[in-house]
Amino acid sequence: MRRLSSAELSRRSLLGTMGMLALGGCVSGVRPSASPDPAVLSVGKTAALEWGSRPDVVLYEIPDVVAPHYAEAGVALGVSRLSANLSDPSLLDIVRTRWAKAALMPNSANHVDANVIGTWAMLADDEQRGIELADGQWAETGDDGLTKQARYWIDDVWMIGALQTQAFRSTGMKRFIDRSALMAVRYLERLQQPNWLFHHGLTAPFFWARGNGWVAAGLAEILSILPREHQHWPTISAGFERTMEALLRTQRADGLWGQLIDHPEAWTESSGSAMFAYAFVRASNAGFLSAAPYRTAAQHAWEGLCDRVEPDGKLRGVCVGTGQADNAQFYFDRPTVTGDLHGQAPLLWLCAELAA
Repeated sequence: MRRLSSAELSRRSLLGTMGMLALGGCVSGVRPSASPDPAVLSVGKTAALEWGSRPDVVLYEIPDVVAPHYAEAGVALGVSRLSANLSDPSLLDIVRTRWAKAALMPNSANHVDANVIGTWAMLADDEQRGIELADGQWAETGDDGLTKQARYWIDDVWMIGALQTQAFRSTGMKRFIDRSALMAVRYLERLQQPNWLFHHGLTAPFFWARGNGWVAAGLAEILSILPREHQHWPTISAGFERTMEALLRTQRADGLWGQLIDHPEAWTESSGSAMFAYAFVRASNAGFLSAAPYRTAAQHAWEGLCDRVEPDGKLRGVCVGTGQADNAQFYFDRPTVTGDLHGQAPLLWLCAELAA
């Protein structure tokens, strides 16, 4: 497979993939009838097969926490959805085969990055293990009503949201979606800023791209299944739409976003950009983001991302794992890598959503 250029991407077929949902009055659950863009199929399947070819599952290990890496769970979610949307069970077999390895690895189950592995378990039909991790996360709660695993790092919005929403999809039990919604409200209250973006954390006043991507993707996951009549729907949907508007304002000429979103001098970062594009498309497909500019922005981002996909499906320009810092230079100095799972995961989410 040769590397794709933006000139090879069909604008018409991408907009067809997203359908006419964005013309207003769209109905949740409606999907376009057009076939997926061949570029979407090529990138998505190549990236999925590349993940399946990796001999080992990445271990995540920090002081007092050990588990299969949370980004592996993110990739599993993308491959699972791609399998469903393409009616290709061989892709789901990859998710299950790799889970068989991950299930044998240690998991301290005491941190958002460890418990989110339950998402992968449920996708691989190990529902009991997944539900144990989802409920175990809420075994201890704080005064804010949230799990004590909540750190008020913006990464948590996806880590907690993905696990609890998948548990809701698997069981239909209301407690899981209620947890997700309450978490979203608390994080919106404490971390969303007047420019509608999110500080990396309470002591890290920077608009890091992938961190904001975790928020955008996490809120999109929650809103995709949150009933419109839920008490927290108005707050979450309003916060999400404001964030989407802020991302429209800060999108670069190449369709992507900077490592620090509000710093024009920052280098362009791929993983956060893929997360933003995914949130645009997921929300449009689900019917809670309907304005035409988001379709155009997603098209532009997709073209920019395809220019960064290698022939083997690996995404270039991905920031390495990054903790919080109190100075911008720390973020500017972070290395970039190719094929890191932090980038493969949202690339696959986006492909799956474009194939829906």
